[in-house]
Amino acid sequence: MVGRDGNSVVLIRRVQPAQEPAHHGGAWKVAYADFVTAMMAFFLLMWLLDATTEKQREGLADYFNPTVVRQSSGSEGGDRGRGEPAGPPAEPASADAAARLAEMERRIQTELAGIGADSLQAQNLLRHVVTRISDEGLVIELSDLADAPLFAAETTEPTASLRELSRIVARVVGRTRNPVAVSGHVRAYPAVLARSPIWDLSLGRADQVRQLLEDADLPPRRIARVTGHGDRRSLPADPSAETNNRIEVILLK
Repeated sequence: MVGRDGNSVVLIRRVQPAQEPAHHGGAWKVAYADFVTAMMAFFLLMWLLDATTEKQREGLADYFNPTVVRQSSGSEGGDRGRGEPAGPPAEPASADAAARLAEMERRIQTELAGIGADSLQAQNLLRHVVTRISDEGLVIELSDLADAPLFAAETTEPTASLRELSRIVARVVGRTRNPVAVSGHVRAYPAVLARSPIWDLSLGRADQVRQLLEDADLPPRRIARVTGHGDRRSLPADPSAETNNRIEVILLK
């Protein structure tokens, strides 16, 4: 554009730059990820508590809280321990418990042998009895024999032999102070059965023995638990064998 005086007029146009949208940041994403991680850890902890036994939980606790033994050199702590030989390590508590159980088993076996020597009938009854030491304590196992069952077939009704055995066991257990657990086991049944009786039988028989022990003057407060294991702990050689029909009276540690 040219003015009247012949000079050019320069027009300057100022353009405002485009405004970019405000950046909101990703802080919420970090917070959400932390929340999801925390929930995953919570449900994993709940699953572990439900799927593990008491001993397994103790093992996990020991793993995350290890016992640290600090060994000091001879220069630490002044003259303490200088020139004195280190004493022998303390015997583990588990060794003491094992020794007590072994002694208890010896006493019970001796008493049972004395009872068996009284008569041929008692000797035949004690063929049903086996003692052993397990992780839980001292087990007095009462099992069927091929020619002498402890319960009427497929029922929880005790035979005369089991009633007499229960009186013997109550007398022997009554001389101890350990809490008592009673566990029932049965042989495996064919899988084609519409309704397997293993759980009702194993629990019912265990409870029947509990009642027989109490009837023979074992204090009810001594009974810590009564359980039925079905056929889940059968003898591996032949799960359907009659010897899998058994009752365990356990003197707990």
